[in-house]
Amino acid sequence: MEAIKIFCPATIANISCGFDVLGVALDSVGDEMVIRKTVEKGIRITKLEGQDLPMETLQNVAGVAGLALLEASDYQGGFEIEIYKNIKAGSGIGSSAASSAGAVWAMNELLGRSFSTMELVRFAMEGERLASGVAHADNVAPALFGGFTLVRSYEPLDIIPIPNPEELYATVIHPQIEVKTSDSRKILKTNITLKDGIKQWGNVGGLIAGLFTSDYGLIGRSLEDHIVEPIRSILIPGFDKVKQEAILAGALGCGISGSGPSIFALNKGEKTALKVGKAMKRIYQDIGIDFDVHVSKINSEGIKRL
Repeated sequence: MEAIKIFCPATIANISCGFDVLGVALDSVGDEMVIRKTVEKGIRITKLEGQDLPMETLQNVAGVAGLALLEASDYQGGFEIEIYKNIKAGSGIGSSAASSAGAVWAMNELLGRSFSTMELVRFAMEGERLASGVAHADNVAPALFGGFTLVRSYEPLDIIPIPNPEELYATVIHPQIEVKTSDSRKILKTNITLKDGIKQWGNVGGLIAGLFTSDYGLIGRSLEDHIVEPIRSILIPGFDKVKQEAILAGALGCGISGSGPSIFALNKGEKTALKVGKAMKRIYQDIGIDFDVHVSKINSEGIKRL
């Protein structure tokens, strides 16, 4: 196989209580990429449509992630990459992760699956390092593994796939403002109280247990963030009102997707997810901010061939 075309899913990271360790892949929105083997060594970005992003290899997350894989491989050739961005940069639903993870997944397919999925996560994290200054895995892991993932440890890297209840749907609203991950990290506190830590650990454990047992009530009770959301929410106009209306419309829980500005809700069933989307829309229509809304089943497969 000399070329491959793939779908790279959008992802929700943190999922309220799981800052930098929890993520989930979506099914209804994502990028497409075409990757080809070349005789020439190295990586070239030959086409990039949909977003105004750099095409220089060392300034593009797909290029940097791909180089990390290439350097670990004994392959003597190179790759050309075409990127068709449907996930807006700075949206908070894993735009950089889709490009990073998609590049290394496709390259690995073309090389006969030389690397494990865990190794691919490590390569893709280098793209995230370029994007945000931190090599986090909570977006690239679900993109590569599919479904929900827990980053149990970064050193050594240990990622645990988590099952998802069949009726679980995500609703995501993206207000058309940009919040850069690097900027949103700068405002976070580096120390927390023991009291807040205990609340957060309890919610992470509760959310994982709820996902394993399909306990939708437990999932909803656990979607609380006592550490990051109170700080980052000030960067998102209308956040508190959107969250309030989503819960009133039937959402299990609601929070900031990644570093924002997108806001996500988890719901039991598509009907509720659509109702929640309508409630979210009304807030930004009243404020006068343009937005996109995505309603999606959980993507259990992750990146896939087209």
